[in-house]
Amino acid sequence: MKHLTGILVFVLLAGPAFANDVKEAERLQNATTVLREILGMPESIPKDLLDRAECVIVFPSVKKVAVGVGGSYGRGAIVCRTGDRFDGPWGAPAMFALEGGSIGFQLGGQATDFVLLVMNEPGATSVLGSKVKLGADASAAAGPKGRTTGAATDIVMRAEILTYSRSRGLFAGVSLEGSTLRSDGEANENLYGRKLTAREIVRQGVVPVPAPGQALVELLNQRAPTNHSERTQ
Repeated sequence: MKHLTGILVFVLLAGPAFANDVKEAERLQNATTVLREILGMPESIPKDLLDRAECVIVFPSVKKVAVGVGGSYGRGAIVCRTGDRFDGPWGAPAMFALEGGSIGFQLGGQATDFVLLVMNEPGATSVLGSKVKLGADASAAAGPKGRTTGAATDIVMRAEILTYSRSRGLFAGVSLEGSTLRSDGEANENLYGRKLTAREIVRQGVVPVPAPGQALVELLNQRAPTNHSERTQ
């Protein structure tokens, strides 16, 4: 009887933690599916931009949860290249949040997937530092689509973060200026079992890629294994 009681207590205590871990694993799985489907579209993220990105952030199925400013909240993940200069393979994911009133106006009540490319070290430093407002703390622009960047404007080419959306099957660059990005500390703790900052996970490499994140990391290593950014010595 005591043995059965002990098992019951363990299940009750472990239940919430297990449920949270499953939730974060599902989020990573959904992010992988979204990115794979988008990269498989004929008019997708230009390959040369993905090859030059330092980090990729994916927010699957962002929904407007309330009316008015600040009524949208998306949960996703960021993956960055490892190495002091982002010149290594893609590393462990950190859980991220996207929020802001401007998102809700663009959604129009429809669940929308977002993919963000962080194009340089200053952009990555801003995103991984703390809560960052797009267009203020980090320059952002709607990303071009197609096989190559083609006639992309100077504004796009100078942007620290390029933003894309997919809704109702339509994929396009989208402005997310005024929205904010931040590390999802609770979700990171659920996934890795201890409190970690996004910088510790992504840049300091204090944890290996968890099993739920392996498919996302492998997809990026397959599609953009080498960083082709032009570096100044």
